[in-house]
Amino acid sequence: MKVTRHSEYLKLASVYLKSAKNSFLSEEELSEHWETLQYLSKPNFKKSLEEYAAFQTFFREKNISTCFFPINKKTKIDSIYCRDASIATDFGIIICNMGKQGRIHEPYAQLEAYKMNNVNILGEIKFPGTLEGGDVAWLDQNTLAVGHTYRTNEEGISQLKGLLQPQGIEIIVVELPHYKGKNDVFHLMSILSPVDKNLAVVYSPLMPIKFRNELLERGFQLVEVPEQEFDSMGCNVLAVAPRDCLMVAGNPITRKLLEDAGASVHIYEGNEISVKGGGGPTCLTRPIDRIIH
Repeated sequence: MKVTRHSEYLKLASVYLKSAKNSFLSEEELSEHWETLQYLSKPNFKKSLEEYAAFQTFFREKNISTCFFPINKKTKIDSIYCRDASIATDFGIIICNMGKQGRIHEPYAQLEAYKMNNVNILGEIKFPGTLEGGDVAWLDQNTLAVGHTYRTNEEGISQLKGLLQPQGIEIIVVELPHYKGKNDVFHLMSILSPVDKNLAVVYSPLMPIKFRNELLERGFQLVEVPEQEFDSMGCNVLAVAPRDCLMVAGNPITRKLLEDAGASVHIYEGNEISVKGGGGPTCLTRPIDRIIH
């Protein structure tokens, strides 16, 4: 079986997750941190565990190998959104440096877990560089898009280029707008989810014209998320295989548009683990290997 880590849509073979139990820890932990980490409201711990159990079952039923990041007392509840602390490449894992101060310990916690599992590390983003995995998306095997945002700065992007350009990877920098400001969760993958080699879910009102044109020139058909489904994470769609998608419940228009484009769409209830913390299925997962057909 030939695999790659340079894809957002090929058949998913293995993924890292961090369970609600290992990240939220307790009702008391949620009460202590949800406001300072800018959650919409406090997640209910018991309901979070129930939602996550159903979310996790989806991967088991798809026969996707799952590995779990363990409890780490230095990390906080945001560590459930495990995509952000690292980037998977065919040359090894890149350990990020978080732009959100409350998440600074997450990359090192993931580094410990990767080392424990003998996962090769390509490099680390070092201060003053910041880079978060939600700002990074593979467009094809040799092209990586990276958002310049409040979470990912120019120095972080420069270090990313230093790690990947010598390996022949093209880096496309996407200049994202201020939108709601420094405290908001606004990543590149807030407005882009590739779900096949020529199909992507997008929110065009916040997408730079240059980058949108780049996608069109590369042959992408764009599934346009309506304004009323942007805040409910209609644009946050995880492909577990080409046009085989997982999204949070509550986005029926986007779901119908995806189905009209030939996609199979699975939904999960994510009010506690996704909506309140602003992290959909792409945020909740750190995909590793995908199968090359």
